[in-house]
Amino acid sequence: MIKKIKVEHLTLGMFIHDFNCGWLNHPFLTSTMKIEDTQIIKKVIDYGIREIYIDTDKGYDVGEAPSEDEVKQEIQAEINRIVEPEKIDRNPVSIQEEFIKAKEIKSEAKKTIHNIMEDIRFGKQIKTENVGLVVDEMIDSIFRNQDALISLVRIKEKDEYTYLHSVSVGVLMISFGKHLGFDIATLKEVGMGAMLHDVGKMIVPQALLNKEEKLTEEELGMLKKHVEYSRMLLEQTHGLTKSAITLAAQHHERIDGTGYPLGLKGDEIDYYARVAAIVDVYDAMTSKRCYQDRFMPTEVLKKLYEWSSYHYDRNLVEQFIRCVGIYPVGSLVRLESGLIGVVVKNGEKNLLHPVVRIVYNAKKDSFIRLPFDLDLEQQSGKSGEDRIISCDSPDKFNIKPEMYM
Repeated sequence: MIKKIKVEHLTLGMFIHDFNCGWLNHPFLTSTMKIEDTQIIKKVIDYGIREIYIDTDKGYDVGEAPSEDEVKQEIQAEINRIVEPEKIDRNPVSIQEEFIKAKEIKSEAKKTIHNIMEDIRFGKQIKTENVGLVVDEMIDSIFRNQDALISLVRIKEKDEYTYLHSVSVGVLMISFGKHLGFDIATLKEVGMGAMLHDVGKMIVPQALLNKEEKLTEEELGMLKKHVEYSRMLLEQTHGLTKSAITLAAQHHERIDGTGYPLGLKGDEIDYYARVAAIVDVYDAMTSKRCYQDRFMPTEVLKKLYEWSSYHYDRNLVEQFIRCVGIYPVGSLVRLESGLIGVVVKNGEKNLLHPVVRIVYNAKKDSFIRLPFDLDLEQQSGKSGEDRIISCDSPDKFNIKPEMYM
């Protein structure tokens, strides 16, 4: 059985099933191992890991620890509470209308960030004028319909991750900031900071960014230096506010003090940096990278909520879930009836009941010839209400969600 325990309960003879953190947040070459050395336990604690999953069939047990299934059920219940029926803001423009402009913005943003990163490689000064113009366009698009740009920037190949991650974090930061009530001037500040938050990676050896194997401890330490390099570069850049620079300098800090580079705790971390930390991890985990496959957005939201017990601002995580929706637009979901579809619109009364464009029938193992929309807030089919039971990977069915939006 898989169980979740606190790291202080780790003992020799236990089998670690999952370190319960991102791959870059632990120094081990594998995510599963039997504890045969007390140094392993010390290293786990030193890296700021607070809770861990063990396999009791392969090692020693902890009697009162909850099972993985119990943990998942509890988290799902909490998230359902977070997104209980509430009034959802209507978008003034449909997602189909906004897609055309959003595609142009994504392309221009990617080109802008690529040019900036190349300039840094050749020792040139960062020019923020084009970043500011792109951020202005992003803000306008998000106010028209945030789902168009958010769903588009989630589409990225692993070889373009470095550039499009910066674009995605900028888009998500603006959208989340809008949800939190930031004014336009603040949205522009944090949008620019988010777009430039990883510029220091251009000073890190590029082999580390593209390495497909697990990084060694030494390599991990070198990669973490990118945050300090980003701060240094942005402090030398004209046209950025202190808030934008601080956001980039602190987005890897964690509420419990286990982050880097300064190990700041709680309110020592700038508010905008706490917002950016959530956005950064969400995009990183939902993206395909050279060393990991992407996770489904819904699963990442659950992990963020789980980790907000220690690492992230719990209130901000709850607000982020409300902002993007438990089933973000562009997600592929499986219904109780066996139908599979793409979420094309958040529910107007309840985030748990979005509008789904049905494209596949899992029971018949066949595509729907004429895709149709199912509003899960309404009665559907002869059997009454249908409901979402899980998210599915588009790769599993060779489905490209963007083609159905």
